[in-house]
Amino acid sequence: MRLGMPESDYPDIRGLHLFEDMADEHFLSLMRGAYVQNFPPQIKLIAEGEPSDFLHIVLSGSVDLFSTWNNRESSLATVRPISTFILAATVRDAPYLMSARTLEKSRIALIPSQDVRNVFDADPAFARAIVRELAQAYRRKVKTMKDLKLRSSLERLANYLLRQQGRCDGATQFDLPFEKWRLASLLGMTPENLSRSFKSLQPYGVLVEGNRITITDQAQLERFARPSPLIDDDRT
Repeated sequence: MRLGMPESDYPDIRGLHLFEDMADEHFLSLMRGAYVQNFPPQIKLIAEGEPSDFLHIVLSGSVDLFSTWNNRESSLATVRPISTFILAATVRDAPYLMSARTLEKSRIALIPSQDVRNVFDADPAFARAIVRELAQAYRRKVKTMKDLKLRSSLERLANYLLRQQGRCDGATQFDLPFEKWRLASLLGMTPENLSRSFKSLQPYGVLVEGNRITITDQAQLERFARPSPLIDDDRT
């Protein structure tokens, strides 16, 4: 169902770093052209190669960013509330380099890309926020590339588990946030390789039951994984 942008959503969107410092008149002009749509799970929102007509904001639910080539598919990132995707294509008026689909029932705000570009030219604070957002996205991609190129698949999995543990406030037990086949895709592994890797991490203090992870020897896992703030810390 497609709705105009309800004013009740303004504070959440305004609270994003991208929009928080821009002039009120420019923010309202973006909201006037925006709308909200509710999507069921597994709905394709955009396809790589298509023109970037809208900047998307995930208000609830979650979205899988993925790409396909030569009958192969790989998940690249998961977008959760409240955040935008895919900003670079919107700013450049360029085709999407990734596709996107809902992972669950999701509520998505769509802002016309032309409106974003118009306000980019008119609002210096908004333009600076976009540059900061794109710079941070670039740094995340560099870290992902380092993770893939410098670490073995077993080291990638070990460090992913440590990062996920950090997102769960350091709990020794936590659940994976999605299916194992998606985790394998995100880590550049096959599902079979992921299953073998989980077994190989048992001597380093990792137990797996379904999607439940238990860290039985924190120090041993960290000695093996050797996490680096220049790869694993989102704040760096």
